[in-house]
Amino acid sequence: MLGFIADDYEWMELRQLVYFDAVVRHGGFTRAAEQVHVAQPAISAQIQRLETELGAVLLQRSTRKVSLTHAGELFWARAQRVLEELAAARADLEELAAVARGRVCIGATQVLGSLDLPSTMAGFRKRFPGIALTLRSGLVDDLLDLLDKGKVDMVLGPVHADMATRFSAHPLVEESLVLIGPPGRRLIDGKSGLLAAACDEWFVCLPPGSGLHSILTNAAAAEGFVPRIEFETYSPASIRELVSAGLGVALLAGSAVRAPGPPVDTHPLTTAPRHPAINVITLSSRKLAPAPRAFHTYLRRSLPHGPGVDGP
Repeated sequence: MLGFIADDYEWMELRQLVYFDAVVRHGGFTRAAEQVHVAQPAISAQIQRLETELGAVLLQRSTRKVSLTHAGELFWARAQRVLEELAAARADLEELAAVARGRVCIGATQVLGSLDLPSTMAGFRKRFPGIALTLRSGLVDDLLDLLDKGKVDMVLGPVHADMATRFSAHPLVEESLVLIGPPGRRLIDGKSGLLAAACDEWFVCLPPGSGLHSILTNAAAAEGFVPRIEFETYSPASIRELVSAGLGVALLAGSAVRAPGPPVDTHPLTTAPRHPAINVITLSSRKLAPAPRAFHTYLRRSLPHGPGVDGP
């Protein structure tokens, strides 16, 4: 039996602390016995033994009630802290066991800023080899639908202003937008640094309803033109491929331009449209299971500057 030892009294058993706490909380031996499923005489005997070992009367007994003595008040405060620590330790061990046999399903957009998701997943698997990891890729709206349906545990991607309030988002890294064109094609003549310099070009973009489509149309409207979107595609990678082939120009996330892929030219903008930060998104009403919660924590701690875009 677990216990605590001092120079001048014998081993104190953990059950004595549990029984003593139950008597105080429930106001008597009878109700305490019912709560801990032990016969009342056994509880009385253990409390008496505890008092003998401590050399102090902890409880003032009467026919109607049981109350704490001054010594009992001091001891109960200490005993509560011990029992709380033991409960926390038990919860930690239970969670560790749950993590060891859990699974995590991650939804991720192709645009993730400076977040190196493959390396993060590899590091997590090395630390928790028993956890099954799966990855779903797509546009953020489609991934949020999977999150709603419980098919992914979390989504990594940009958060747009119209995201529903049932989702909870924590920022991870920043992202930026750049104007790209085919190799060797000059776009910013005469109107250096303005998106409107490309107003006569055909644009390549994600479909209506996507965040990138809204950003492009709003940025163009602010500079007095409507972008002519000839090609709509469903991935940033294919936007880059179409632009590289000479089929148009595009606003594209900087991380998608820096990634390996077909050549494109980058054209600096004086005031580039703002791209939303990359977040880890969860469903507010659904508590993460131990394994997804462990990945969520590992992901944020693995960032160069700690959790969030602003550092620790």
